[in-house]
Amino acid sequence: MRTAIIGGGIAGLAAAYELEQARQKGAEVEYTLFEARARLGGCLASEIVGGAVLERGPDSFLSEKPAAAELCRELGLGGELTPSNDAERKTYIVVRNRLVALPDGLMFLVPTKLIPTALTQLFSWKTKVRMGLELLHPPRPSDHDEPVAALVERHFGREVVDRLADPLLSGIFGGDSAQLSARTVLPRLVEMESEYGSLTRGMLAAHRTMRLRAKEAARKNGAAPTSVNPRPATRSIFTALRGGMQQLVDALTDRLDPVSVRLSTPVTGIEKNADGWKIEARGATEFYDAVIVASPAWAAGALLGGVDAALGEELSGIPYSSSITVNLIYDEARLGRLPDGFGFLVPAVEGRAMLACTFVHRKFLGRTPPGKAVLRAFLGGMKNEALVAVSDAELVAIVRRELSEILGEGVVGLGIEPEHAQVSRWSRAMAQYAVGHQERRQRIAERVAALPGLRLAGNAYDGIGIPDCIRLGRQAAKELIAARSS
Repeated sequence: MRTAIIGGGIAGLAAAYELEQARQKGAEVEYTLFEARARLGGCLASEIVGGAVLERGPDSFLSEKPAAAELCRELGLGGELTPSNDAERKTYIVVRNRLVALPDGLMFLVPTKLIPTALTQLFSWKTKVRMGLELLHPPRPSDHDEPVAALVERHFGREVVDRLADPLLSGIFGGDSAQLSARTVLPRLVEMESEYGSLTRGMLAAHRTMRLRAKEAARKNGAAPTSVNPRPATRSIFTALRGGMQQLVDALTDRLDPVSVRLSTPVTGIEKNADGWKIEARGATEFYDAVIVASPAWAAGALLGGVDAALGEELSGIPYSSSITVNLIYDEARLGRLPDGFGFLVPAVEGRAMLACTFVHRKFLGRTPPGKAVLRAFLGGMKNEALVAVSDAELVAIVRRELSEILGEGVVGLGIEPEHAQVSRWSRAMAQYAVGHQERRQRIAERVAALPGLRLAGNAYDGIGIPDCIRLGRQAAKELIAARSS
C-alpha cells in the first residue's frame, strides 16, 4: 500500500510514524510525507535561549488525554516528561487593570464552593445571587446546539460570560464563546443540564461519583483503612517536555525514513481515479493507493474540492483563528516580584490586545535557568486577527505596555528592556468548533466514507489539542492498514 500524507504537523507526523512502524514489522507499506514548509512539526516549535526553553507554539498537553504521553514513552522520551507545577497553580482574571484570582472550587465554569464564590471580587453581588439561585434550575432537554455564551448566560448571567467563559475559551481555542458550540466544546455541561437542570448540582454529583470510584479503587488495591478522607493522588493538569515540544518533533522525525519525507513540497492537486489517488507536487505527478490529508481544513477543502465539491465546501466552512506568542526573558532580580501563580487571562471586555500571559518559569520547573523569568503573552484570536500583520517591534511594545499597566508598580523591571524577545505568528492555525460542528463533522465523515482510501486528520475534527491530533493521525494510518489487510 502506497500512502501519501499531506501535512507534516503533529497529526501528519503521527500518521507517518504509525505507517513506518507497520513497515518495519513487515507490512507492505510505503508512504510519502509532503510538507509545504521547510520544517516538520507545524505549530510545535521550541528554541533554547540562554538555557531557557521558549515555546513558539503549544507549550504542553493535557495530562488526562493519554495519546501524547504514550507516544513520548514509545519514542524513549518518558524521562523527559515534565508535569506542571500544580502546587503553585493559581490563575488570575484581569478586571479593570486588577488581577483577581479565580475562586477555589471553580470547576471550569461552574462554582462548587459557596464561601469562595461569595467572597470573590471577580463577580458582582447580583451575579453571586444568581449563582446561588442556579441550584433551582429545572432539567432542560437539549434538542439543538447553541453557543457556549447562551448556555453560560442562561445559568449564571452575562458577567460570567464576559469575565470567565470568554477568557477561558479564548485561552484554549482562541475563540469567541458567542460562536463556539456548547455541544462540542462543553458536552458534559450540556448533559448535566439535561439530567440535573442545575450545572452546579450536576458538577457536585460528578465530583461525588469520582470520589466514590477513587475509594472503591483504593479498597480493591488493598489500601489500608483510615479515618481521614482519602484524597487520591492526581496527575498534573499539563505535561511538557523538559527540552521543549520540539523534542517530540525531532524524535518522530528520527524514526521516519528520510527518503519518504519531502520538505518544501506543497501539494497542488489531488485527483481520484479507479486505481487510487493522483498527487501533484512541484510539477510532478505520482500515484498512491491511499491519502491522509493532515493539513488545516481550509487547505484540505481547497485540495479536495475537485474530488468532491460538497466535501470541499464543508471543510472550507470550518472557521479558523490566528494566534501570536511573545516570549520575554528578564533577570528576575531586576524584574521585581510577580504575583503568585501561573499567570492571568484577559477578558475581551477589558479592551486589550493580550489574551493571556503565562509565567513560564513558574508553570514548568527546570526549564528556565535560576534567576531568570520568562513571560509568555498570547495575542490574536477571533476578535484580533489584524494583529498578525503588526511588526515584531510593535507587538513587543504592546505586550510590555499592557504588562506594566496590569501588573502595576510592583513589577518595576517591566520598564527595562527584556534580555530577549521572541515573536511567533500562527496564521489560521486554530480550528473553531462553531455551532453545528458535530453535524458538520458527520456530513464530512459521510463524504469521506464514499471515497475509499481517504482519511482526514488534524485539529479541525475531534479535538484541538496535541493528544487529539496524535490520536487522529495514528488512527487514520491504522484504519488504512486494516482496510488493506481485510
